[in-house]
Amino acid sequence: MDKFRNKYRTSSARLQNWNYGWNAAYFVTICTANRELFFGDIVNGEMKLSEIGAKANEYWLEIPDHFPFVKLDVYVVMPNHVHGIIIIDKQNDGGGIENNENHTKDQNGRVGTPNLGVPTL
Repeated sequence: MDKFRNKYRTSSARLQNWNYGWNAAYFVTICTANRELFFGDIVNGEMKLSEIGAKANEYWLEIPDHFPFVKLDVYVVMPNHVHGIIIIDKQNDGGGIENNENHTKDQNGRVGTPNLGVPTL
């Protein structure tokens, strides 16, 4: 296993030939430093946001204000991380099926933006 800054680390799970700026739905996880419980606590099976957690929630919802080509799907703020699905939907990202020379084929020979089967809200 490789080391980075003298620590063991796993290899990247990112697809080598995929441009993560292309139109698609992406599952995102954002973790706090050292997995500290900054965003709140689970009380009786329900997430209670801290002040910082409320800000994380607010800023997540503001993403489309800064990136109009991004749509938000489901998300959840947890005590030390946020899970969410973002959908990049640029009018012409230069990487669609109609421009498949910009894409590489996956292991099954498919070209273009994958259909992840994620319903949008």
